[in-house]
Amino acid sequence: MLDQPIAQIRKLRVEFQTKDGPVVGVEDVSFEVKPGETVCIVGESGSGKSVSSLSLMRLVEFGGGEIAGGELLFDRRDGGEANLADMDQDLMKQIRGNEIGMIFQEPMTALNPVFTVGRQLTEGLRIHRDMSKTDAEARALELLRQVRIPEPERRLRQYPHELSGGMRQRVVIAMAMACEPRLLIADEPTTALDVTIQAEILALMDRLKRETGTAVMFITHDMAVVAQMADRVVVMFRGNKVEEGTVNEIFENPQHDYTKSLLAAVPKLGEMRGKAAPEPMKLLGVEGQNIDPIPGTEEVLLTVKNLTTRFPVKGGLLRRTISNVHAVEDVSFTLNKGQTLSLVGESGCGKSTAGRSILRLVEPMAGEVNLDGVDIMKLDQKGLRQARLDMQMIFQDPFASLNPQMQLVDQVAEPMRNYGVASGSELQDRVANLFDRVHLPRSFMRRFPHEMSGGQRQRIAIARALALNPKLIIADEAVSALDVSVQAQVLNLMMELQAELGLSYLFISHDMAVVERVSHHVGVMYLGRIVELGPRARVFENPQHAYTQALMKAVPIADPNKRKSEKDLNFKPIPSPIHPLDYKPEPSEYREVEPGHYILTTDSGY
Repeated sequence: MLDQPIAQIRKLRVEFQTKDGPVVGVEDVSFEVKPGETVCIVGESGSGKSVSSLSLMRLVEFGGGEIAGGELLFDRRDGGEANLADMDQDLMKQIRGNEIGMIFQEPMTALNPVFTVGRQLTEGLRIHRDMSKTDAEARALELLRQVRIPEPERRLRQYPHELSGGMRQRVVIAMAMACEPRLLIADEPTTALDVTIQAEILALMDRLKRETGTAVMFITHDMAVVAQMADRVVVMFRGNKVEEGTVNEIFENPQHDYTKSLLAAVPKLGEMRGKAAPEPMKLLGVEGQNIDPIPGTEEVLLTVKNLTTRFPVKGGLLRRTISNVHAVEDVSFTLNKGQTLSLVGESGCGKSTAGRSILRLVEPMAGEVNLDGVDIMKLDQKGLRQARLDMQMIFQDPFASLNPQMQLVDQVAEPMRNYGVASGSELQDRVANLFDRVHLPRSFMRRFPHEMSGGQRQRIAIARALALNPKLIIADEAVSALDVSVQAQVLNLMMELQAELGLSYLFISHDMAVVERVSHHVGVMYLGRIVELGPRARVFENPQHAYTQALMKAVPIADPNKRKSEKDLNFKPIPSPIHPLDYKPEPSEYREVEPGHYILTTDSGY
């Protein structure tokens, strides 16, 4: 019975009780997972992919859900099939963590902040395996070595907040693997991580699966991750399974319209080869699309010279400044009218701080910022307020940057009221126009932010940024929180507006495929410095700096024939950006490798 599936979900139906009656989370879903196989469940937010996995763990009841129909068959370790759908919760406790392991999306909420890492790792072993304290600790050390955590002895005594995001996620994986479960459920385990850490964690999970023969149920909305990990793929849409097949069938010959449009909306690294200027993506089922390239102009709009921003670290009894975080160190670049410059890098490299320093939302220590002839650094508060007519920002999380108590019409009109640009019926017309511009129906003007989806909120944020006709928009990870198809629409919208209005974007992102799609020029940041800067085609097709090359290697590509192996990845740990007060960093010096393409010659620490 080698081919006996470990888990079979048959005709699962899950309902949630609300004030307005029952809401169906999953309507009718069936699939199975075989030993040693990775099944990826793909779909966008609200498709029911997480609900199916929580049902299998019988955790969905704790979130107000109820399994209304279907069977959840699980092949238990001591032989014998059990239907988890009607199993007693006390019996479920023996299966959870012991025979089915789960890795959650957000490692910080999956770990208990008041217990050490060692205590959390040994807990499951002592409950399910009756191990003594010393045996459990020895096993915990072995697990941390398996997931390649440096200095594992020290980590056992640390608390979760002392570890970085990637480290925490490794601890969560080690916890899930502790009792050698037969089935591992991973719910978006890399969404919150950087490209390089994501590549390492995916390679790690793949290796652990091969070594232990565990079956993996992998839930994600990232098609590039699916191409990297899956043996079989289940595509979900609105609570139903719309297609299932091997990873090659799904990518090379998708049958269902939804799968086709999902794959068309994924920007693939390398798609823009040989194209001189960015152009919008061709989306399925969208008529009258304008996909002409956007050349921009050669006229300089923004010049940044030697920008340096540091944050003080306070300590001791008197809370004196004892050291500085060197967030942005000697950064210089220029941005042309009607063009996009992207800053890319991992979290903590200083790209967001650089964007905020240019708007002076964070006060830089030194440097020049010149926007269309105005020296931003020399302005007083009144002058700065005036200058902000020309520069606006779109933030990563649109919900946090909108006021929950204001109707959308007022949020978009507010900047124009503040600056006295328009009033009365002219104001109403301009707001209605902006709604048309970002492709939102005018009937939405009376709505509140919580009544909108994430992509619609981001459109409102874009409409509000456009309200004052700015010359420069700084987009800080503006599409990273969105689903694939929504992300493609928002990117196309931003590029369309750039072509029409001649906008310049400073685009801050860690998603290399998106950056390749939208940029004219690219700057790669590492530890507060730009290590490589040049035209998009040159930086992507001929990366010269060691860090840029490592970053390019780590990016998963949405093509199952281009999988990465663990030996492709060798990242050095990122050194600390905190330096003592007397530390004098060297200025950034560059060498021109080809016309307009520069790499840093000062030691960048990589």
